[in-house]
Amino acid sequence: MSNKEKQLCFVIGPIGEEGTDTRHRSDQVLKHIITPAAEECGYKTIRADSISEPGMITSQVIQHLLDDALVIADLTGRNPNVFYELAVRHAIRKPIVQIIQIGEPIPFDVAQSRTIQVDHHDLDSVARCRDDLIKQIRSVEKDPGKVDTPISMAIDMKTLRQSENPLEKSSADIIMMLQDIRTRIEELGETRRTRIDPRMIEEFLMYYDKLSSVLELPEDKKPTRMQFEEAQMLLRRIERTMHMFLMESGMPPRMIEDFMNKLMMRRKLE
Repeated sequence: MSNKEKQLCFVIGPIGEEGTDTRHRSDQVLKHIITPAAEECGYKTIRADSISEPGMITSQVIQHLLDDALVIADLTGRNPNVFYELAVRHAIRKPIVQIIQIGEPIPFDVAQSRTIQVDHHDLDSVARCRDDLIKQIRSVEKDPGKVDTPISMAIDMKTLRQSENPLEKSSADIIMMLQDIRTRIEELGETRRTRIDPRMIEEFLMYYDKLSSVLELPEDKKPTRMQFEEAQMLLRRIERTMHMFLMESGMPPRMIEDFMNKLMMRRKLE
């Protein structure tokens, strides 16, 4: 990349006014984490406040979101502008990497996309975040056309559910059920989660990963009967693990029963 112009990496995040804590943190994260990681992978970083071309800043930001090879989004502080810009990038299904300050909850709508956590006050955390960013960037570079976002997944789900193929419709039900399970785990909160046997969590994640791999098919392929049956078997195992998981969490039995009934209803073939 040294002999040719670097690709652009557009950085979105809370910027704040000059002299504020928000600006100070944003500048530190950009300087010590994002820029070194991006440059290591051959990208030049640019942030909205450093756009020098004349014109409307909003239009220029959107242009970068549409055109730039990579976007890194800092979700810290839940800034509304950040999530607007994130949605634009999600809509076009192009590479994006997310980071957030350690201790802040990852918003549910984007929780299914891997988000790197960082404490910019901790040098070890900064180094880990930088390394993780490099790994994530190189990962999305391998197949930049295969980017799953909440928007693209919703569109794909709608297509599956409207399909006349019963296997495709059932696959959509399974995916939605998995999303329900992940949501429930997020809602348990850290205080309840500490009561749960870590081995139970590992078992759930193992089944979840296996099921996800079964359902990850190329766009031009449909699930076979064998793949569907394997998915159903893994899903039953997830249900059993999920039931124990919820019991260990301290959730009231009635709530557990209601939730499991909803999951069972969703798994029934239409």
